[in-house]
Amino acid sequence: MKGDPKLITVLNSLLADELAAINQYMVHSEMCDNWGYDKLHKTIEARAIAEMKHAEKLIGRILFLDGLPVVSDLKKIFVGADIPKMFVNDHKAEEGAIKSYNEAIVLAGSLKDYATREILESILTDEDAHIDGIEEIQDQIAQMGVQIFLTTQVG
Repeated sequence: MKGDPKLITVLNSLLADELAAINQYMVHSEMCDNWGYDKLHKTIEARAIAEMKHAEKLIGRILFLDGLPVVSDLKKIFVGADIPKMFVNDHKAEEGAIKSYNEAIVLAGSLKDYATREILESILTDEDAHIDGIEEIQDQIAQMGVQIFLTTQVG
């Protein structure tokens, strides 16, 4: 099915965001693993895997719309030097994703491409959950202090 070129461009931009998020989250996950924060490692790794599934959905939809997925256009990632900075950077990434998905949903609806809109809404729901999880950890760090919080993330 031939899709709208503007929508395909937006889907490729979302794909670039997802690919950047995967890289950022994998680096943060592996840093946590290296520091011995096994629980954080697994939490962030699970978020990276969810982002991989988003990328897969976007690639599938772009192909369905007779577009060409662009996987070589990578956006800048922001690696935090410590746990609080990681979560600040991850929060910014999720905020940007939520804004972009909301805009893409409006575009898909205006083009009467309700199947694409439904896919984007599904991903948006996941992104909302991601930012909620990040904010939960940020709240825990603020309430406990980073040192006490990190003692809960070992093993």
